[in-house]
Amino acid sequence: MTRRDDKLSEDDRILWNLVARTARPLKGKAAVEIPDIVEPKPDPAPALANGVPAVAAKAKAQHVSHALDDQTLHKLKKGRLPIEGRVDLHGMTQDEAYSLLLGFLHRAHAGGVRYVLIITGKGSSSGGDGILRRAVPAWLSTPAFRPLVSSHDHAARNHGGSGALYVRLRRTRS
Repeated sequence: MTRRDDKLSEDDRILWNLVARTARPLKGKAAVEIPDIVEPKPDPAPALANGVPAVAAKAKAQHVSHALDDQTLHKLKKGRLPIEGRVDLHGMTQDEAYSLLLGFLHRAHAGGVRYVLIITGKGSSSGGDGILRRAVPAWLSTPAFRPLVSSHDHAARNHGGSGALYVRLRRTRS
């Protein structure tokens, strides 16, 4: 057997760091410090010329996540369109859920999956206010998710209702 010298992908590194933080050292062994996850910083604001922001020569098209159309939503609710992937974010912190969701959507998109179900939970059973239920739809409109997500909408009652989301992924370009 040959040894592979592949490096971890960014998603795998983030997931590994989240798991490694929960590990406890063996008796008599010292704990190893794990560095914080460093997120890339956003580009600085455009320079001002005569009090007016400078405009880039060629503006890129913005990908915007929309609600699913009624026909597609109806087919998903009735089970006529297959849900090809599911991810359950119950009991996770926002950081854990964000990393898992981004990695899951990258893998699903690369695999040609079109429709997935994201289960956030309603958040009211433990006295919470549903942080993930509110945060996940906002995340799906951020630059990290825009190239992956075409549209999303609340799931039908039989798929989790307001505690879940249907997500349509963009087609992969060949």
